[in-house]
Amino acid sequence: MEYKDFVEQVKAQIQDFLPEKFADAEVAVHQVVKNNDCVLDGLTIRTEESNISPTVYLNPYFEQIQDGTEMDDVLGQIAATYQAHYIDHDMDVSAVTDFDNVKDKIVCKLINEESNRQFLEDKPYTKVEDLAVMYQILTDRFYNGDTSNDPLTDEYFYIRATSQKVDNWEKCPENFSVAEFYGGDLEGVRKKMDYLTELGIEVIYFNPLFVSPSNHKYDIQDYDYIDPHYGKIVVDEGELLQPGDRNNQHASRYITRVTDKRNLEASNELFATLVKEAHQRGIRVILDGVFNHCGSFNKWLDREKIYRSEAGYEPGAYISKDSPYNDFFQFHDQNAWPDNGSYDGWWGHDTLPKLNYEDSDTLHDYILHVAAKWVSPPYNADGWRLDVAADLGHSPEYNHQFWKEFRDAVKKANPQAVILAEHYGDPRDWLGGDQWDTVMNYDAFMEPVTWFLTGMEKHSDDFKPENIGKFENFKGAMKHYMASFLTPSLQCSMNELSNHDHSRFLTRTNHKVGRAEHLGTKAAEEGVNTAVLREAVVIQMTWPGAPTVYYGDEAGLCGFTDPDNRRTYPWGREDKELIRFHRDIIRIHKENPALRTGSVKFLNGEDNLLCYGRFNREQQFVIIVNNDENIRHIDLSVWAVGLPKYGTLEQILFTSENGYSISSVSYDIVNGRLDITLPKHAAVILKGKNPEE
Repeated sequence: MEYKDFVEQVKAQIQDFLPEKFADAEVAVHQVVKNNDCVLDGLTIRTEESNISPTVYLNPYFEQIQDGTEMDDVLGQIAATYQAHYIDHDMDVSAVTDFDNVKDKIVCKLINEESNRQFLEDKPYTKVEDLAVMYQILTDRFYNGDTSNDPLTDEYFYIRATSQKVDNWEKCPENFSVAEFYGGDLEGVRKKMDYLTELGIEVIYFNPLFVSPSNHKYDIQDYDYIDPHYGKIVVDEGELLQPGDRNNQHASRYITRVTDKRNLEASNELFATLVKEAHQRGIRVILDGVFNHCGSFNKWLDREKIYRSEAGYEPGAYISKDSPYNDFFQFHDQNAWPDNGSYDGWWGHDTLPKLNYEDSDTLHDYILHVAAKWVSPPYNADGWRLDVAADLGHSPEYNHQFWKEFRDAVKKANPQAVILAEHYGDPRDWLGGDQWDTVMNYDAFMEPVTWFLTGMEKHSDDFKPENIGKFENFKGAMKHYMASFLTPSLQCSMNELSNHDHSRFLTRTNHKVGRAEHLGTKAAEEGVNTAVLREAVVIQMTWPGAPTVYYGDEAGLCGFTDPDNRRTYPWGREDKELIRFHRDIIRIHKENPALRTGSVKFLNGEDNLLCYGRFNREQQFVIIVNNDENIRHIDLSVWAVGLPKYGTLEQILFTSENGYSISSVSYDIVNGRLDITLPKHAAVILKGKNPEE
C-alpha cells in the first residue's frame, strides 16, 4: 500500500470505527509544519457540538502498516486516540484568537539561524548561540599554565589537613583531599585554547572559579572575585603554617593571596581576558553558580577569622553579633557570640553554611547583583550553571520566586545568557520560560544511556547485568522524561556521559562496582571497553540536546566516582585515536542541522539494538547502535524519517571494536527499508543521500 492510499483509506473509513454521533462529522487531513520544518499529516474530525478537534498525526501509523499490522487494527488505534482527546462542547477560544489579548504573551524562539535565513531577511533579530557542544573543565586538573600561583603545601588548614601542592601531575587524587592541588589555572586554559578550538568546542563550562579553599570550589569564600590561585598573584607576602598549626589566622601567606585587592582585581582581569579570547574563537563561557550555600571561609561568616584584621572588610557573622551579615545565615543560638557555630549547614555540613535568603533582603539583592555582574562587561560570561538549584531557600514557593527574579536580573544584563540548572527529578515546573532555560540532563540522557550500554549505576555503586541492552526500558525512560521538557529546553539540555560527581563513563564499561578507596585506582582502568564509550558518544552527538564532554573523556581518562573522577588531563598520555574520533563526530554534529535541531523518532529496537532517526525537511539521518556481543543483521523500516521509498543512505561514521572510520559506504533503501549488518559493539551514522549529489 502506498502512503497516499493509506491516507485516503483513513479518511474514508475512520467514521466506521467511531460512535454514531460522529457519523456526520467533517473529516479532513491537513499538512502541519512542526518544529524544525518536519511536515506531518494531521487528521481532524469536527462535529457540530464542538468547535475544536484533536489532531491525530497519521505518519507513524503507516509504519505499522509497513510492518504488517492490519488496516482495521490501525484504524481502531486512530479512533481510540481521537476519542481519548475529544472535547464534546464548545470552548471559548477568544483568548488565543483575539490579538489584543494574546500579543503580550507571544514569545518568538529562534532555534536555528541557518534554517530560518529566508524568514529573517526582512526582520530584526538577535543571533543566539544554541545547542552548542560544551566542554566541562575542573580548572585545577586541566593544565598548569602559571606555576607562580600554585597553592602551596601548608599554606592553610582545611577540614582534615593543611593544603598540599602535588608535584606529580600523573598522581591520582587521594580520598577526602579537598585541599590537594595540582596547579591547573585559567592561564592553562588559555594556553590550551587551540586544542579546544581544534576539538570543535563551542562552550566552556567551568566548575566554580571564585575564591575558595577547596580544589572543587563549591564552598565559595568570595563571590566577587576569581580565586588568585586560578588567576594572578601579584602580591605574595606572608608565612606558611608551621607544622601542627591549624590556626588560619597564622596563615598570612594565604590571607595575602586571597584578600589583597591587587591579587583579586588582577585575577578578575585575567578572567575577562580569557572570555574575550574565547569569544574571538567563537567559544562561549558558562560559570558555575553555587548560591544555596557558601563556605565557612566566606568573608560574610569568616569562621577562620582571616578577614578580621584586613582593611576593607566588615566583621564576619561568626565573630560578631553586630556583623552586617548576621541575617545572611540562620543562627539558632542568639547567645553564642563570639564564635557562634549554631548556623545551619547545607546537608548538616558546618563547612557549607546555608544562605538564609528569606530573612535577608540584603543577601537576596546581593546575589542578584552577582548574577548580573559576571554576565556584564567587562567579564561578559555567557550564562550560569546553577548548583542544586531547587535547594535554595526553605520552601519551593520561595525558590520559584527567587529564580524568576534571578532570571530577570541575568537577562536584563545579558539577554543571550543561558540559565542552566542542576536538577534531579521532573523539571517542568522550572522550565516555563520564566525561571531556568534548561537543566543538566540526568534523567533523559545520562542514566538511560548508561543503563542501556553498561548496566551500571552512574556512580559505579551498582551493576545490574539484566539492564544491559533493554531497549524497551531505554525507550520508555527517554519518552517519559523527555515529555517533561518543552522543545527549546530539551534541545539545549546538557547531555553528559560523565562529570565531577559521577564515575567516568569509560570506567563504567568494565562493570566494576566500588570506589577507589576499596578497589584502588588501577581497577578503574582495567577491562574497559573503548568501543562501548564510542557507542555512547555516537548517541550523545546525535540525540536532542547539547553534547557536553567532561574534560579528559575524549582522551580516554578513567576514574571511579569523586574524587577519582577528577584526575588530571593526561597530557602526553592521551588516547589520540579517541581524540580524533571526538573531533570527527563533533564536526559531523556541527555541520548537520538535523543532528542539532531536527526531530527524533525511534525506528526500531530490540535487546542490545537501538535504531532511531534525526531529520528535518532537508536532511535525514538513521543512527543504529549494536551493543550486542554478537553480529546483528538488521532489516529496518526507514521511510518514517522522510526518506524515499527507493534511495540511498551514505555512511558518514562507523565505529566498532576495531576502531572507527569516516569513509563513505552506500546502502540502498528498497521499498522503504534498509538492510544492514553490524559487528558487535558497533554504531553507525547514515545520512540520506541527495540524488543530486
